[in-house]
Amino acid sequence: MCQGRRVTSSRHDLLRRQFDLTWALLDHHLERLEPEDFLWEPAPLCWTVRPDAGGRWVPDFAETEPDPVPVPTIAWLSWHIDWWWSVALDHARGRTPREREEIDWSGPDRAVDRLRALRAQWSAAVDRLTDAGLDATAPFPWPRDPRYTVADMIGWVNAELMKNAAEIGQLRLVRAASRS
Repeated sequence: MCQGRRVTSSRHDLLRRQFDLTWALLDHHLERLEPEDFLWEPAPLCWTVRPDAGGRWVPDFAETEPDPVPVPTIAWLSWHIDWWWSVALDHARGRTPREREEIDWSGPDRAVDRLRALRAQWSAAVDRLTDAGLDATAPFPWPRDPRYTVADMIGWVNAELMKNAAEIGQLRLVRAASRS
């Protein structure tokens, strides 16, 4: 992303306010999660994250979305956020983006801290943007399509985070209600 002395614009401020609102909605649920919430399986058909023989957490994944779609666990969703946000940050920083298999889930005791660290990194990257940076061609999630700008990428991050916040929140609420 093009950086330099940031010039405040209404577009930049709008994207930032959207992000802050979305993060507040996710953080509302993150503050209330217990480690055992992450691996709760809400249905017989679900995607989760499991430790391999070496202790590395490995997410369930398919290149082509199965039908029916498995219900994700909070663990899987928090890994998914880590994956797409880490790759967005790689692109934003001009780094070679990591492959999906390179993004490890941090586990139920550290997942919330990991998401908060990603938030801080993303906020810093967005805050350094200039108007010219917002207008640059987006490096992700589109394959260098000149119709999409970095501002579009930031809007995509906001939308993806909102979707994942809603999914995590719904799972947290269903689990809490099922224990009552």
